[in-house]
Amino acid sequence: MSSVIQVKELTKIFKVYKHHRGSLAVLKNLVTRQARLVRAVDGVDFQVQSEEIVGYIGPNGAGKSTTIKMLTGLLVPTSGEVIVNQYVPWKDRKKYVRHIGAVFGQRTTLWWDLPVIESLELLRHIYNIPIERYQKNLIEFKNILEMEEFLDTPVRALSLGQRMRADLCAALLHEPQLIFLDEPTIGLDVVAKERIRDFIKFINRQRGVTILLTTHDLTDVEKLCDRIMIIDRGRLLYDGDIPTLNKNFGGKRRLVVDFAENYPEVNIEGAELVSTGERRIIYQFNRDETSASDLIARIAQNYRIRDLEVLEPSIDETIRRIYEDRLLDH
Repeated sequence: MSSVIQVKELTKIFKVYKHHRGSLAVLKNLVTRQARLVRAVDGVDFQVQSEEIVGYIGPNGAGKSTTIKMLTGLLVPTSGEVIVNQYVPWKDRKKYVRHIGAVFGQRTTLWWDLPVIESLELLRHIYNIPIERYQKNLIEFKNILEMEEFLDTPVRALSLGQRMRADLCAALLHEPQLIFLDEPTIGLDVVAKERIRDFIKFINRQRGVTILLTTHDLTDVEKLCDRIMIIDRGRLLYDGDIPTLNKNFGGKRRLVVDFAENYPEVNIEGAELVSTGERRIIYQFNRDETSASDLIARIAQNYRIRDLEVLEPSIDETIRRIYEDRLLDH
C-alpha cells in the first residue's frame, strides 16, 4: 500500500493573550498585551496508508482538531511537513480540496435554507462532476443512507441524523479517495449511529476510500478502526492496533463461566470473583500473572461447565486508564 498522508515533526503554536478583568479592563487589554505560547500540536509524526481507517483520538484540547485543520489546509503549521496525496494542503489548497472530503459533526457544508437536493446540485457544479457520475453516486448514496424522504427538505429543517447523512453524501459525491471525519456520530441515536458506521465501512471496502476519523465515541473506533493514534497535550502517545493497546494497557481480563449446576464454593486460584449469579460467575484476572487457559483448566478439574467466555477489557476502559493514570507519558 502507498502512503496517502505523510506527517513529519508537525507543530502548531498559538499565541494566547491574557485578558484583564474588572474596572478599566478594556484599557488594560489595549495597553498591556501579555501573551503565552501554547503548543497545540508538538512534533507529531505519522503516516496513513491507502484504504486504512485510522482513529485519531484524545481528550478535549489534545490537538486532534488542530491536526485535522492542518491536514485539510485550514491552518498553516508553525513548523513540520505534511504531504497528502502529493499535495501540501495549505499551499496547493484549490487543487488539493478536489481530492479530499471532510465532514465535521458540528458543522454542515450544505446551504442552510436550500433543500438538500439543491445543495447537492450546487456541489456538482463546484466540483465539475460529470452528470452521469453524479447521478450514479447520488442514487447509490441515497439508497444506502436512506435519504429519499428528506431530499426536498431544507437543511435547517433536518434532524441531526438526517443532516449527517446528507453531509456524508455531499462529501463523497466527487469521489475523493481520502475523507476526514470529525465526530461523525456526535449526538446521534443508536440507530442513526449504526447507519453512519455501515456507510463508512461501505465506502472504505467497496470504494477503497482512506478515512481519518476523530471521535469521542470509542464504539466508533472499536467498530471501524484497525489502527488508532492517541494524542494528548499535542504529542502522539500511541500508534498501533487495538488488541495491542488492550494487551499492554487494558488491565484485567474477565472470565465468564456458566456452570452446569449450583456450587457452594467457586473460588479459583489466580482469579478474583467479580459477580455471582445462580450459575453464572464472573472472574477477573491479570494477564501477566495468569493465563486464561490455566484458569479454565483449574475450573474444569473441579466443576462441570456448560459454557464460558473470555472478555478483553473494553476500549473505553483502556483509554480511561491511559488518561487517568497517564500510562503513556514519557
